[in-house]
Amino acid sequence: MGQKIRVLIVDDSATVRQTLAGILSSDPQIEVMGTAADPYAAVRRIAEEAPDVITLDVEMPRMDGITFLRKLMSQHPIPVVMCSSLVEDGSETLMQALEAGAVDVILKPRIDTRQSLLDAQVRICDTVKAAARARPRSSARPASASATPPVTPLGRTRAPEPKLSADVMMPAPSGGAMARTTERVICIGASTGGTEALREVLEALPADSPGIVIVQHMPESFTAAFARRLDSLCEMTVREARDGDTVLRGQVLIAPGNRHMLLQRSGARYLVAVKEGPLVSRHRPSVDVLFRSAAHCAGGNAVGVIMTGMGDDGATGMREMQQAGAFTVAQDEESCVVFGMPKEAIARGGVDKVVGLSSIPREILRHDRS
Repeated sequence: MGQKIRVLIVDDSATVRQTLAGILSSDPQIEVMGTAADPYAAVRRIAEEAPDVITLDVEMPRMDGITFLRKLMSQHPIPVVMCSSLVEDGSETLMQALEAGAVDVILKPRIDTRQSLLDAQVRICDTVKAAARARPRSSARPASASATPPVTPLGRTRAPEPKLSADVMMPAPSGGAMARTTERVICIGASTGGTEALREVLEALPADSPGIVIVQHMPESFTAAFARRLDSLCEMTVREARDGDTVLRGQVLIAPGNRHMLLQRSGARYLVAVKEGPLVSRHRPSVDVLFRSAAHCAGGNAVGVIMTGMGDDGATGMREMQQAGAFTVAQDEESCVVFGMPKEAIARGGVDKVVGLSSIPREILRHDRS
């Protein structure tokens, strides 16, 4: 982008407005065009000059952030990043914000807010820059409507309760990746715009789909609420991953915020390891960490899917997955909110097939036990 990204900060806390303005202004690609203490002041400022991105608090006087977001998306869609404390109830509220059209979320803890925001400077600036490239939706999907009917393979019915197969008792083959006769494992990476894109994909999968492990860039304390929301909408079981969880058919494991998730193997079973560690590709959790671990322990038994998001996280790992025999898929530009991560993966030669969002579930099922 040749011009600076103009940001309007909407928050009732003067401390947060000042701190966010300082953080964003420190990036040479960003310009803070103004601040507002509530949505009414924001509307007056937008009438004077439309920003490229808005950072928006949830709890504010006179009008809450979710109501303002819905009005904004119906009348004048502008990329919005929610900035809020992610306590238990707040997490559910922020899920409503993503449904209403918010592009992403910035974590704003209730304790030591200023220092916490300063510590998160890289993420905040990256999130705003990603939002500036996003294509916001003009209207939100009603919560009760299903975007895509479940894709059911011929002859499949709803799966019984997961149980271990005889393969689990067999020793792992020596050297290289697992034999291709074992269960498939689906590895998915996403960032900006990924929360709603993942919902569409998972809602379209039947209950007996192969086990899925997901890295979605989002703040700590947010992934548990995200998993609960998906679990209420999908036929598959969806939950936040715990260290040592087994990857099972019919189950989706989502990497916890601020923790890396790796795929591991024990005999013929796949497990996940949830670990602390440094940022990788500027993220924790990192898609590259998941994909590279899948290349190492699953090889041709894995399917890699990279979806909407800014940056290059996952591009290196997807190439390694492909070289190890995995089938790899990238979301196409037209259906992405931000065509960054898929574009990088394609450019590095690690993608076997590029498809629209609605076709990803079919690709996952097509390669199940193929």
